[in-house]
Amino acid sequence: MNKVAYYLDMGLGKTFVGSEKMMILGSSLNLVVCQKSKVADWVNHFVDNYPEYKTYDLTTWKPKNYFVFDSEHWMTCEKRIFVINYELAWRRKHLLNLENFTLMLDESSLIQNSSAKQTKFILKMHPKNVILLSGTPVGGKYENLWTQGHLLGWEISEKLYNHQYINWKSIEAGGAIHKIVDKDDPYKNIDRLKMKFREHGAVFLKTDEVFDLPEQTFINITVESSKEYRKFMKQGVLYMTDKEGNEVELLGDTTLTKMLNARMLCGIYSKDKQDAFIDLLESTQDRLIVFYNFTEEMKILEGICQKYNRPVSVICGFRKDLKNYEAEDNSVTLIQYQAGSMGLNLQKANKIVYFTLPLSSEKFEQSKKRIHRIGQEQSCFYYQMICKGSIEEEILQTLQERKDYTDALFMDKGH
Repeated sequence: MNKVAYYLDMGLGKTFVGSEKMMILGSSLNLVVCQKSKVADWVNHFVDNYPEYKTYDLTTWKPKNYFVFDSEHWMTCEKRIFVINYELAWRRKHLLNLENFTLMLDESSLIQNSSAKQTKFILKMHPKNVILLSGTPVGGKYENLWTQGHLLGWEISEKLYNHQYINWKSIEAGGAIHKIVDKDDPYKNIDRLKMKFREHGAVFLKTDEVFDLPEQTFINITVESSKEYRKFMKQGVLYMTDKEGNEVELLGDTTLTKMLNARMLCGIYSKDKQDAFIDLLESTQDRLIVFYNFTEEMKILEGICQKYNRPVSVICGFRKDLKNYEAEDNSVTLIQYQAGSMGLNLQKANKIVYFTLPLSSEKFEQSKKRIHRIGQEQSCFYYQMICKGSIEEEILQTLQERKDYTDALFMDKGH
């Protein structure tokens, strides 16, 4: 088949499965779209393993006249692989002129929203061959799977797809009627849906169907919520002084800002949680992987690690440095969810610390697999740092149900 989806659990080698399929399809022109943090990894993968292809990083290389869009030209020129990230791809309008090429989407779950610019752009492309790679194609949400089916050649409209497989209900909010998925009975005809995807080239495979991986243990580290947190949640506004002596005003004038600041009070501004992190740091000299949300959290955590003489690596939107992770047994690797919850192989470590939690179930599930994958021989431990009686307890419960935590849920809790 020339259009396939490999929905393989994290750790089952999607990189080699996808690239080997690309070689079998044999196009002279190939385009790989991936996360920004994975561009260099894909480029290095092709350079190291497929030297017969010339590989280009389109995020740094900006030729004005390089693309010649004559299909006959591409059939006679050298074999090429172009790699670009999702956020940049839709800004390169000339990519829409490519023909007779293979399109590979790494973490194809990133094109769930059919109205998003990057998704609409990819759906406008005209690849001859398609390869989709994902461990969590929809994060358990079938309402977001239509776009991938469309790329695989399933000729069903989004409207008909939603009618046949999703149970919708209408609610009134803000003076308007909105359609949402019925949370009590969200989906229908699921066996038929999976059959249709298999008919169109989808392969579903879980790690536990192939390998026996080590045990996973989840440990909650609970700290008290601060008086500042309780005051903010009650009054919706808080004036405080940060550790540098600066005056800080936290406002909860909208649901979104109140939820955001409540989360920050459980991380950046929680001295008890920072102290608990120090206790954890001092309790082990093993490699630690620490997930966080906000840049200020990274600065605080990096400062703590340096104070206690722990080598630090950082993965975030503007840094990617795994040198200390690779070289030092007692290193601490700080990872921002958006930049590193997907795709990284970190099985040299067997301990993950969640300093703060994500709102996305998909990012949470993906993050667990950074250490729990092929090559891991030790039991894996996950330390979930939670402020007692706070929004974090609600977020954790929602994530454990494989659901996203949203501002609507925040409102439902009576905040």
